[in-house]
Amino acid sequence: MAPEEIEEVGVGKIVEGTVTGIAPFGAFVALPNGKTGLVHISEIADVYVRDIKDFVKENDRVKVKILSMDENGKIGLSIRQAQPGASATREREGDRRARRGRSDRGTGGHASFEDKLARFMRESEDRLHDLRRSTDAKRGGRGAGR
Repeated sequence: MAPEEIEEVGVGKIVEGTVTGIAPFGAFVALPNGKTGLVHISEIADVYVRDIKDFVKENDRVKVKILSMDENGKIGLSIRQAQPGASATREREGDRRARRGRSDRGTGGHASFEDKLARFMRESEDRLHDLRRSTDAKRGGRGAGR
């Protein structure tokens, strides 16, 4: 290992490493300086990651961006941010939608605040109506005396 490679490892740098282990919460990657960092599951790909093994395997060579290095030796890494042309805002929005399991259906992905509010109010009223109907049935219906 050349001394220049060791100096290149720092926050914000993109380096190549080897996947040394996989856990349910992320993948461990050995860096050129001999240290190991963690790629959290949220930093694996632009899409929702249910199983890390669908994206990386042990001994895979991957490019990672170094997000953080703390005094305790913990190194935070990202595969997704190491990709060329990665737009953090676009990726985060896609991740939020994937985690919720929905998108802005029927609006081409760009629903206005008023549309979202109207949909929320409609769904809320429907849920409240169902709850009232269920509660009334358990009490014996409306106007039932005790």
